[in-house]
Amino acid sequence: MSVPVWTALALAYHLASRLAYVLYVGLALRRQERTGYFTRRYGPEEGFRRFRRAAAILMSSDAVSFVVLCVVSRNTLAIGSPRGFVIAAGAVLVLVGVLTKAWAAATLGGRAYYWSNFFGPANRTTPSIAGPYRFFKNPMYTVGYLQVYGLALLAGSLPGLAAALFDQAAILTFYRAVEKPHFDRSVAGAG
Repeated sequence: MSVPVWTALALAYHLASRLAYVLYVGLALRRQERTGYFTRRYGPEEGFRRFRRAAAILMSSDAVSFVVLCVVSRNTLAIGSPRGFVIAAGAVLVLVGVLTKAWAAATLGGRAYYWSNFFGPANRTTPSIAGPYRFFKNPMYTVGYLQVYGLALLAGSLPGLAAALFDQAAILTFYRAVEKPHFDRSVAGAG
């Protein structure tokens, strides 16, 4: 089975965008944690602002690339279920994922959404037990990722489903390798 050139290009663009996002954020946060790279050069507020700007651009590129992939590879998913059922399931996944992610982001606040706890003691966070964190240990990267699967289903995109799985694996790897160890050290140091 050959892959159409536009699908291959969209998939390559998306995988590159996802890797740029998780690798830049991961490496930048590790560098900040180890050497204070951003805060030493620019101060805590400006350092965080510069990091957040770059992270937001990469996040946006990642999101756009996923939508492009789903659009150019639409109707490539052959499921034995009626199309109406697949569309309904996709819509529910999008709704649950978006609402969960928005609820988690609102619970943590905008600064925490961009890992502000790496940029100074004043930004340290404690484990949240409010909002969706009452029910899930990590709603942002688990249930909050359902919308990518839902969008792939809505488009009927097999490459979109594969990319959704890759995306979630990449962000969970980032969480385990960078975010969780930092958070655990912060909590242990505060105690």
